[in-house]
Amino acid sequence: MSGTQIGFIIFGCLLTLLVLRVPIGIAMFICGGGGYLYLTGGETGPLLNSLKNLAYARLSNYDLVVIPLFLLMGQFATHGGLSKSLFRFVSAFIGHRKGGIAMAAIGACAGFGAICGSSLATAATMGQVALPELKRYGYSGSLATGALAAGGTLGIMIPPSVPLVIYAILTQESIGKLFMAAVLPGVIAMLGYMLVVQIVVAFNPGAGPAGPRVPWPERIRCLLQVLPVLLVFVVVIVGIYGGWANPTEAASIGAASCGILAFMSGNMRWEQVEKTLLGTALATGMIYLVLLGADMMNTALAVSQMPVELAEWVKGSGMSPLLVMGMILVIYVLLGCVMDALAMILLTIPIFYPMIMGLDFFGLPQVDKSIWFGILALMVVEIGLVHPPVGMNVYVINRLAVDVPLMETFKGVIPFLISDFIRITLLVFFPIVSLYLVRTFGG
Repeated sequence: MSGTQIGFIIFGCLLTLLVLRVPIGIAMFICGGGGYLYLTGGETGPLLNSLKNLAYARLSNYDLVVIPLFLLMGQFATHGGLSKSLFRFVSAFIGHRKGGIAMAAIGACAGFGAICGSSLATAATMGQVALPELKRYGYSGSLATGALAAGGTLGIMIPPSVPLVIYAILTQESIGKLFMAAVLPGVIAMLGYMLVVQIVVAFNPGAGPAGPRVPWPERIRCLLQVLPVLLVFVVVIVGIYGGWANPTEAASIGAASCGILAFMSGNMRWEQVEKTLLGTALATGMIYLVLLGADMMNTALAVSQMPVELAEWVKGSGMSPLLVMGMILVIYVLLGCVMDALAMILLTIPIFYPMIMGLDFFGLPQVDKSIWFGILALMVVEIGLVHPPVGMNVYVINRLAVDVPLMETFKGVIPFLISDFIRITLLVFFPIVSLYLVRTFGG
């Protein structure tokens, strides 16, 4: 069998294990180990020798320290009540418009994503904060839950973003440049979701009634409450990209700042501190386990030469580069139905990245092409979080909104999915959308 055929068999075994509900990290490790054993003729020596160095080679990477620090920053924000301040701030300025409370929830999701880096955490936290308000003002179940499920995806779109950190490590790309490149697409995503809410309430005014108008003194007070949170985001991103702090140092500053803000808010009692540390440890352990499983699987795929064979086949096929990109994006959407965002990035980048880097897209230099593809991959992975039939964000929000049927929530996210596809099309044909800030600030 060719390396490509063996690679597809490994992927088939992986999907089978996922259907049997085997955890993704363990499933990848089993399939990768089995594939490696087969490719080396059944000899256990090479496999054991590879395993001897696998964990150290991956986990000794200094850049990986960024992940638990960003997760700790998000945990402080979650348990320290910072999410409520963000929601009150945005709601104070736009909550009096039709659909304004839903738009405020989306804006708060973007703000929370800027200090969290996790979509599921963003959706869960903002759902707890915003759902009672949306229900109190009579918002329809589909609009309320759909807006929050879609808004939660901004948790990985707005930097800092854990999947972007993983992409940077896999491709040896600059974390700072990727964070900067994600800012403008993230803002466009937020504005696109808000526009969707306006369109929905224009056709169905009863779906999103207007809230009360907040007087200016109260607006100023809300701004002052949320200003430190905004400063944390600015310090982290500007620190990384400005060169006066590497990603680990900037993440440390961000985590410490969020911790101080959480304690100053008076919401961080011992119970919250315990939940914060335990949540960070559990999420970090899960991500590192998935990393090890992906490394084992990618080692097997590398031995099979599948990525190289596929890249050569694509280059020699004569297919349009944009057609290849479209096929890759469709595969991401399909994988999103059965796989989480982190697993998709870890599994597919070693295969798709060589293909993309070997093709010409609008004459882009290699570095720009790498950044552009990273943001595109992140955006499509984000769709998997709300795309039927899995859509983890949808299930998270639906568990919080116990009175809303699951199908209503899925119906509610459809207009937001349309917005996502329009945004992806824009970014595919206009790479400058993601590269503008990187080029402007000296990338």
